[in-house]
Amino acid sequence: MLVHVIADYGQGDLAYAEVAQRLIALLPEARLVYTPVPPFATLAAGFCIAQLGLNSPPEGTLIFHNVAPREDDDSEREENAGEKLAFARLKTGALVVGVNAGHVYSFVRDAADELGWAAASDSGSQFRSRDLFPQAAADLLARRRKAKAGTLELKDVPDVPAGKIACTDGYGNLKLTLRREDVPGKDGKAVRVTIGKKEIEAIVSDGSFSVEPGQMALAPGSSGWPLPDGGKVEWLELFLRGGNASEAFGKPASGTEVKVAAKARS
Repeated sequence: MLVHVIADYGQGDLAYAEVAQRLIALLPEARLVYTPVPPFATLAAGFCIAQLGLNSPPEGTLIFHNVAPREDDDSEREENAGEKLAFARLKTGALVVGVNAGHVYSFVRDAADELGWAAASDSGSQFRSRDLFPQAAADLLARRRKAKAGTLELKDVPDVPAGKIACTDGYGNLKLTLRREDVPGKDGKAVRVTIGKKEIEAIVSDGSFSVEPGQMALAPGSSGWPLPDGGKVEWLELFLRGGNASEAFGKPASGTEVKVAAKARS
């Protein structure tokens, strides 16, 4: 069985090795694939969850995620308490298990057959994703009666925020929470893209190689997924042909606002 682990432990971190060891002890047939995201980047985690969970995952796929900034309560914590463990059974058959923090469930909220709270303690260990959550995931995967602790209401999962950087891939392409209808102008025309204090001209394109080398482009990327109503969502991304868009914009973080405006006529 395929088990995706999406977390902010860091590539090659001991934390991932410990979580992997625990998951394999409980799920001996598991084939683990690790996808790291930046620290506390719940929007990036949610984007990755949807990309993997909504694009024809193999039968029995588990997506185990842990990005827990503990921002649900500003008061003093007792016994390392944090966001509560939740789960989503997607229409594709994939099971998603992880804390309900920030936007981790935002992209899959409306594509789930079931959203719920897992019967797992939210405190008692500083390393909950190793000590507490793997057993809960195994119980949910096996559909044990003790695994669930109630319904996760839609109102408790925020909408996908528009006009943000969701994540940055290994080539420096910036994957955005923007669709083509959110962007002014026709294909082939220039727009002004502002991220932080950087403003760069980009060409609205329909493909990665329809712009000149060295040109910034704003185009449908490789990320998107089918919708329950039969449609499909395609997210735009910023890429610099022959270069690195993230570096060009100063390496902005996940969640940073992106403004796109029509280029003024000269």
